[in-house]
Amino acid sequence: MRLLAAGDHFVLNSLFRQELRGYDLEIGELTLPWPVEPFGPVAEVGEASGTEEQLIEALRGAEICVTQMAPLTERVLDASPDLRLFCVGRGGPVNANLRAAAERGVRVTFAPGRNATATAEHTVAMILAAIRRIPQTHAELRQGVWRSDYYRFDAVGPELEGGTAGVVGYGAIGRKVARILEGFGAAVLVHDPYVPERSVPLDELLARSGVVTLHARATPGNAGMIGARELDLMPAGSVLVNCARGSLVDYDAVCDALERGHLFAAAFDVFPEEPLPAGSRLLTTEGVVMTPHLAGASRQTAQKAARIVAAEVGRYLRGEPLLHLANG
Repeated sequence: MRLLAAGDHFVLNSLFRQELRGYDLEIGELTLPWPVEPFGPVAEVGEASGTEEQLIEALRGAEICVTQMAPLTERVLDASPDLRLFCVGRGGPVNANLRAAAERGVRVTFAPGRNATATAEHTVAMILAAIRRIPQTHAELRQGVWRSDYYRFDAVGPELEGGTAGVVGYGAIGRKVARILEGFGAAVLVHDPYVPERSVPLDELLARSGVVTLHARATPGNAGMIGARELDLMPAGSVLVNCARGSLVDYDAVCDALERGHLFAAAFDVFPEEPLPAGSRLLTTEGVVMTPHLAGASRQTAQKAARIVAAEVGRYLRGEPLLHLANG
C-alpha cells in the first residue's frame, strides 16, 4: 500500500517515517514550504501550503496521505481516485474540503491537543510579558535607554497571585492555562457553553477578571466576541490575551481601549489577517505584545502531530474505527 508523507519544515517527513515504522507501507515524500513560506488559501481551502499541482503529482497511486498543511481541494480529490485516508496533523483540518472528501469516500482525520502544552505555556508567557512590559523594556535597554520611571505606581502592572483570571474556552489548551494560572495563585473563572458545570456568563467573567485569555474555537457564531462593549466590561487596567483565533477579537476596539488607558496591555499571537499588514494599528499602539502565530511551536508539538496521525494510519490498516474523524 502506498502512503504519501507530505510534511513541511516543522512536522518533518522524518517524524512521519519514524512513527510509521513497523507498518508495511511504500512511503513517498513531498516537502511543503511552510513555515519558510507563509501558509494561505489554496483554491477553496484555507491555511494550506504547497500547490494543487504538486500534491496531485505526489499522490499518484497513494491510498493514504499524512500531512499538516497539504491542500485537499476538490481538484486534488478528483485527480486522486486511489486516495481513501487523509490524516491532518493539526487541531482543525481547515486545509481540507471535508464535504468534497466525504462525497468521494475519503476520510479526513485531525490531531486534537497536539499543541495544547506549547500553546498553554506560550499563553502564560504572553501574559507575563504584557503585565511586566518585558518586550518593551528589553527593546529600550538594547537601545541604551534605562527607564526606572516604570516603577511609578500608575505605570506598573498587576500580579497574578491573588487576582482573578478569566479563561474563555475550556478545551485542552484552556484547561492547561487554567491549571498554570492557579499554580501562580490566581482565582480562575471559565466561560465555555460546552462545559456548563464550570462556566460563568461571559459578561460576568469579563467584569471580574484582571486578565482575560481566549482559547475558544472560531465559529461563525463567535466572530468578534470581544468587541468594544465587552472591553468596556473589563476592569480598568486589565489585560487581554488571544492565542486562539484572530476572528474572536475586534482589534481596532482593543487599540481604542489601550489608547484611552482602559486596558493596561494586550498580547496577541493571532490576527485577522496574517502576515500582519504594514499599516496595522497594532504595530503602533502602546501596550501591545505580539508574536507571529508561534504559540504552538515546540518540538514536542511536531512529534505529537506525527504520532497522532500515524496512530490513525494504524487503525485504518487494522480495520478499526478512526479516533479523530472530521467528516464521518
